[in-house]
Amino acid sequence: MSGSRARDDRGRFRKGESGNPKGRPRKAPAPRSSPIEVLLDREMTITRDGQPRKITTEEALQQKTYQDALAGKRMAERQVVTWIEKREAWYERNAPDTSRPKLEIKTSPSPENAREALAILGIVGRDERYVDSDPYAPRQLLEPWAVQAAFDRRRGAPPLTDREVAEIRRCTRDPDSLRWPKVRSR
Repeated sequence: MSGSRARDDRGRFRKGESGNPKGRPRKAPAPRSSPIEVLLDREMTITRDGQPRKITTEEALQQKTYQDALAGKRMAERQVVTWIEKREAWYERNAPDTSRPKLEIKTSPSPENAREALAILGIVGRDERYVDSDPYAPRQLLEPWAVQAAFDRRRGAPPLTDREVAEIRRCTRDPDSLRWPKVRSR
Protein backbone atom coordinates (compact mmCIF):
# COMPACT_ATOMS: atom_id res chain seq x y z
CA MET A 1 0.00 0.00 0.00
CA SER A 2 1.63 3.25 -1.04
CA GLY A 3 1.77 6.07 1.48
CA SER A 4 1.44 3.62 4.38
CA ARG A 5 3.73 5.67 6.56
CA ALA A 6 0.94 8.20 7.20
CA ARG A 7 -1.82 5.65 7.93
CA ASP A 8 -2.39 3.24 10.75
CA ASP A 9 -3.68 -0.36 10.48
CA ARG A 10 -7.29 0.71 10.04
CA GLY A 11 -6.55 3.08 7.12
CA ARG A 12 -6.71 6.22 9.21
CA PHE A 13 -3.99 8.83 9.35
CA ARG A 14 -1.81 8.70 12.42
CA LYS A 15 -2.36 11.37 15.02
CA GLY A 16 -0.56 14.60 14.12
CA GLU A 17 0.02 13.69 10.46
CA SER A 18 -1.91 15.26 7.64
CA GLY A 19 -3.62 13.41 4.87
CA ASN A 20 -2.91 16.42 2.65
CA PRO A 21 0.72 17.38 3.26
CA LYS A 22 0.77 19.99 0.49
CA GLY A 23 -2.24 21.75 1.97
CA ARG A 24 -5.30 23.18 0.32
CA PRO A 25 -4.67 24.43 -3.21
CA ARG A 26 -4.62 28.21 -3.46
CA LYS A 27 -7.41 29.95 -5.29
CA ALA A 28 -6.53 31.55 -8.59
CA PRO A 29 -6.60 35.35 -8.42
CA ALA A 30 -10.00 36.77 -9.23
CA PRO A 31 -10.19 38.14 -12.77
CA ARG A 32 -10.50 41.88 -13.21
CA SER A 33 -14.11 42.79 -12.78
CA SER A 34 -14.53 45.67 -15.19
CA PRO A 35 -13.39 46.37 -18.75
CA ILE A 36 -11.83 49.69 -17.70
CA GLU A 37 -9.47 47.88 -15.32
CA VAL A 38 -8.38 45.58 -18.14
CA LEU A 39 -7.83 48.61 -20.38
CA LEU A 40 -5.80 50.46 -17.74
CA ASP A 41 -3.38 47.53 -17.45
CA ARG A 42 -2.57 47.43 -21.16
CA GLU A 43 0.86 48.64 -22.14
CA MET A 44 1.86 51.06 -24.85
CA THR A 45 5.16 52.40 -26.05
CA ILE A 46 5.78 56.12 -25.92
CA THR A 47 8.81 58.09 -27.05
CA ARG A 48 10.15 60.77 -24.74
CA ASP A 49 13.36 62.62 -25.52
CA GLY A 50 13.99 60.16 -28.37
CA GLN A 51 13.88 57.14 -26.04
CA PRO A 52 11.07 54.55 -26.37
CA ARG A 53 9.50 53.48 -23.08
CA LYS A 54 6.68 51.08 -22.18
CA ILE A 55 3.97 52.40 -19.87
CA THR A 56 0.46 51.33 -18.94
CA THR A 57 -2.60 53.16 -20.20
CA GLU A 58 -3.17 54.34 -16.65
CA GLU A 59 0.29 55.95 -16.54
CA ALA A 60 -0.34 57.61 -19.91
CA LEU A 61 -3.62 59.07 -18.66
CA GLN A 62 -1.92 60.36 -15.51
CA GLN A 63 0.84 62.02 -17.55
CA LYS A 64 -1.76 63.67 -19.79
CA THR A 65 -3.61 64.91 -16.71
CA TYR A 66 -0.37 66.41 -15.34
CA GLN A 67 0.26 68.17 -18.68
CA ASP A 68 -3.29 69.53 -18.75
CA ALA A 69 -2.92 70.77 -15.16
CA LEU A 70 0.31 72.58 -16.06
CA ALA A 71 -1.50 74.12 -19.02
CA GLY A 72 -4.08 75.58 -16.63
CA LYS A 73 -7.04 73.29 -17.19
CA ARG A 74 -9.09 73.44 -14.00
CA MET A 75 -10.44 69.87 -13.99
CA ALA A 76 -6.91 68.49 -14.39
CA GLU A 77 -5.62 70.80 -11.65
CA ARG A 78 -8.31 69.53 -9.28
CA GLN A 79 -7.43 65.93 -10.11
CA VAL A 80 -3.74 66.50 -9.43
CA VAL A 81 -4.56 68.22 -6.12
CA THR A 82 -6.69 65.18 -5.20
CA TRP A 83 -3.76 62.87 -6.01
CA ILE A 84 -1.43 65.00 -3.89
CA GLU A 85 -3.87 64.99 -0.96
CA LYS A 86 -4.25 61.19 -1.18
CA ARG A 87 -0.46 60.79 -1.30
CA GLU A 88 0.02 63.07 1.70
CA ALA A 89 -2.64 61.12 3.64
CA TRP A 90 -0.88 57.85 2.76
CA TYR A 91 2.46 59.23 3.98
CA GLU A 92 0.84 60.41 7.18
CA ARG A 93 -0.60 56.93 7.85
CA ASN A 94 2.24 54.74 6.59
CA ALA A 95 5.49 56.63 6.57
CA PRO A 96 5.51 59.34 9.22
CA ASP A 97 8.75 61.14 8.46
CA THR A 98 9.05 64.26 10.58
CA SER A 99 12.01 65.57 8.59
CA ARG A 100 9.85 65.91 5.46
CA PRO A 101 7.94 69.23 5.35
CA LYS A 102 4.18 68.76 5.14
CA LEU A 103 2.58 70.11 1.99
CA GLU A 104 -0.41 72.27 2.84
CA ILE A 105 -2.96 72.76 0.08
CA LYS A 106 -5.52 75.49 0.46
CA THR A 107 -8.46 75.47 -1.87
CA SER A 108 -11.73 77.31 -1.87
CA PRO A 109 -14.92 75.26 -1.95
CA SER A 110 -15.34 76.02 -5.64
CA PRO A 111 -12.97 78.17 -7.70
CA GLU A 112 -15.79 78.58 -10.21
CA ASN A 113 -17.63 80.80 -7.69
CA ALA A 114 -14.92 83.45 -7.82
CA ARG A 115 -14.73 83.34 -11.62
CA GLU A 116 -18.47 83.81 -11.94
CA ALA A 117 -18.53 86.60 -9.35
CA LEU A 118 -15.69 88.45 -11.11
CA ALA A 119 -17.55 88.18 -14.43
CA ILE A 120 -20.84 89.39 -12.90
CA LEU A 121 -19.05 92.39 -11.37
CA GLY A 122 -17.38 93.17 -14.69
CA ILE A 123 -13.88 92.82 -13.24
CA VAL A 124 -12.97 90.20 -15.84
CA GLY A 125 -14.25 89.49 -19.31
CA ARG A 126 -13.84 86.65 -21.74
CA ASP A 127 -10.65 86.77 -23.79
CA GLU A 128 -12.00 86.76 -27.34
CA ARG A 129 -8.69 85.50 -28.72
CA TYR A 130 -9.53 82.11 -27.20
CA VAL A 131 -13.22 81.69 -28.02
CA ASP A 132 -12.79 77.97 -28.77
CA SER A 133 -11.01 77.20 -25.51
CA ASP A 134 -12.43 75.19 -22.63
CA PRO A 135 -16.13 76.18 -22.19
CA TYR A 136 -16.01 75.26 -18.49
CA ALA A 137 -13.01 77.45 -17.78
CA PRO A 138 -12.88 80.16 -20.46
CA ARG A 139 -9.79 82.32 -20.60
CA GLN A 140 -10.45 85.73 -19.15
CA LEU A 141 -8.78 89.12 -19.05
CA LEU A 142 -8.89 91.78 -16.37
CA GLU A 143 -10.82 94.90 -17.27
CA PRO A 144 -8.65 98.06 -17.31
CA TRP A 145 -10.80 99.92 -14.73
CA ALA A 146 -10.24 97.13 -12.18
CA VAL A 147 -6.47 97.13 -12.75
CA GLN A 148 -6.40 100.93 -12.47
CA ALA A 149 -8.32 100.74 -9.16
CA ALA A 150 -5.76 98.23 -7.90
CA PHE A 151 -2.91 100.54 -8.96
CA ASP A 152 -4.54 103.45 -7.10
CA ARG A 153 -4.73 101.34 -3.92
CA ARG A 154 -1.00 100.48 -4.18
CA ARG A 155 0.12 103.98 -3.21
CA GLY A 156 3.13 103.66 -0.93
CA ALA A 157 3.75 100.06 -2.04
CA PRO A 158 7.10 99.08 -3.53
CA PRO A 159 7.41 99.78 -7.27
CA LEU A 160 6.46 97.00 -9.69
CA THR A 161 9.22 94.94 -11.26
CA ASP A 162 9.56 94.55 -15.03
CA ARG A 163 8.32 90.98 -14.68
CA GLU A 164 5.21 92.08 -12.75
CA VAL A 165 4.47 94.72 -15.37
CA ALA A 166 4.77 92.13 -18.15
CA GLU A 167 2.38 89.79 -16.31
CA ILE A 168 -0.17 92.57 -15.74
CA ARG A 169 0.05 93.60 -19.41
CA ARG A 170 -0.51 89.96 -20.47
CA CYS A 171 -3.61 89.58 -18.27
CA THR A 172 -5.29 92.96 -18.96
CA ARG A 173 -7.70 93.64 -21.83
CA ASP A 174 -6.25 97.06 -22.85
CA PRO A 175 -3.01 97.60 -20.91
CA ASP A 176 -2.01 100.69 -22.93
CA SER A 177 -4.99 102.62 -21.51
CA LEU A 178 -3.64 102.33 -17.93
CA ARG A 179 -1.82 105.00 -15.93
CA TRP A 180 1.13 102.90 -14.77
CA PRO A 181 2.80 103.43 -11.41
CA LYS A 182 6.56 103.63 -11.06
CA VAL A 183 8.45 100.57 -12.23
CA ARG A 184 11.58 99.25 -10.55
CA SER A 185 14.06 98.52 -13.37
CA ARG A 186 16.77 95.94 -13.02
